[in-house]
Amino acid sequence: MLQIGTKAPYFEGVDENGKAVSLKDFEGKKLVLYFYPKDSTPGCTAEACDLRDNYQRFLALGYEVLGVSRDSAASHQRFIAKYELPFHLIADTDLTILKAYEAWGEKKMYGKVTEGTLRTTYVIDEQGVIIDVIGKVNTKDHTAQLLR
Repeated sequence: MLQIGTKAPYFEGVDENGKAVSLKDFEGKKLVLYFYPKDSTPGCTAEACDLRDNYQRFLALGYEVLGVSRDSAASHQRFIAKYELPFHLIADTDLTILKAYEAWGEKKMYGKVTEGTLRTTYVIDEQGVIIDVIGKVNTKDHTAQLLR
């Protein structure tokens, strides 16, 4: 994982609407950048809904929220619509952003080693510096982890 105090890697991607999104869009703002494995799966839905339910708290504290997974923009559109998510999701189908943020790699599931998304959240300050890293995400109570 990237370390607290380091400059956040620059990224460019497209959101659920095909609109370009980059780290530069968040200059002067605090950003919760979260990486998750797959739209509409139980853990990812719990995490997204926890962030959704607390979204106004994040805004009040000056934070934007942005999710990233390897799902397509169309999948993100369905996920956002079904769960009324108020924030954007980047479709990182080529894994560029996931790899830059060290959120892609080997993981063990049921004794089997596979490659996949490592559920990770980075908090980035107004100057683009990582100020918090959460590698062991509690999907049902992620907001509490972030606002501790």
